[in-house]
Amino acid sequence: MIGIEPVPADGAQLRQAFGCFPSGVTAVCALIDGVPVGMAASSFTSVSVTPPLVSVCVQDTSTTWPKLRGRTRLGVSVLAEGHDAVCLSLSRKTGDRFAGVDWVAAPDGGVFVHGSSVWLDCSLHAELPAGDHAIALLEIHGLRAEPDTAPLVFHGSRFRRLAAV
Repeated sequence: MIGIEPVPADGAQLRQAFGCFPSGVTAVCALIDGVPVGMAASSFTSVSVTPPLVSVCVQDTSTTWPKLRGRTRLGVSVLAEGHDAVCLSLSRKTGDRFAGVDWVAAPDGGVFVHGSSVWLDCSLHAELPAGDHAIALLEIHGLRAEPDTAPLVFHGSRFRRLAAV
């Protein structure tokens, strides 16, 4: 046997295993009654070029996603190296998540974080149940990319930097 063990019921070991895979971090945000509302999401991936789709996974217990899902437009910002504090702020359970965050709103209501490596102007295309999460498929209507801006990387419950090779 090669040492594969069953997944324990509490999920701690599974979360630790998921943490072995580095991921970028995004901010999913919109204006609601003139106020920015948003959350950090590390389970983000490109899905399709035609139609242009990305996905984020959102916990069923999220209190922010129900506020965002019905918006006409959502701003998805791929956070950049140095956005550690922005990510932590957008992950807060209470308080002003946008305190100290430099942001801008698009005319359709998407909110974007300044200094990000990518801005995607999106709308909800579909939502699929997936265990204790929902997979939100987002259709991209517009974008801005800064390919020379290094991304924020989350790995092993810590922020990391990419190394130039």
